Amino acid sequence: MADDDDIEFEITPAEKGLDVAALVAGFTPVVGSAISGVLSGMSQQRKLNRVAGILHELEQNLSGFKSEVMEDYVKTEDFEELLEQALRRGADERSAEMRALYRNFLTQAIKYPGDKYDEQLAILRVLEQLNSSHMQILSALEQPPSPGAQRKMMGSPRQTLQERTSLSDEELKNAVGRLNDLRITNLGSLMVMMTGAGAEDLRHNITPFGHNVLKYFRNQ
Repeated sequence: MADDDDIEFEITPAEKGLDVAALVAGFTPVVGSAISGVLSGMSQQRKLNRVAGILHELEQNLSGFKSEVMEDYVKTEDFEELLEQALRRGADERSAEMRALYRNFLTQAIKYPGDKYDEQLAILRVLEQLNSSHMQILSALEQPPSPGAQRKMMGSPRQTLQERTSLSDEELKNAVGRLNDLRITNLGSLMVMMTGAGAEDLRHNITPFGHNVLKYFRNQ
């Protein structure tokens, strides 16, 4: 699969020191200091390029945002560990779509601190195991029933998910199975027949842990 890194963030080894400083220039001093410590350990141009893209977008998400709680949180060892874990995973991720989730994760962690470190680390570990198919299904599960759902006589979760995603039967089955294994969803048989409205309202199949995962993946 081709790497979809954004060329505008390309960084040559000779320019690395200067560009690391440039990447953190738009952040507050405490956030920038934490980021600099992580970037200093990265030597491969391709990986640093990916992280640059994440940080440029993170800077935009945090533009104009400041709070005492945030300032205190980003000085903690817990945040330093999460930042390093997220950026290193992002550096290894070839998909721009999935790298955006690491950016969203960091945005949420910085803007709304308070969740336990172990829970946040568990979410990062789950993210590492997800792909585009999983994200399509989660997006489909979050959708409310269509206006015409009540007029449908019968339907099934499989039919609803296929209408809302681009996945084949095999892809759908495999992806749902993986989401169930990760405790993000609790979907049973995809083939069970039910009312049209019931088949279209699948939001209850996202577990409490799944909702916590999704909270971190939203760009807010």
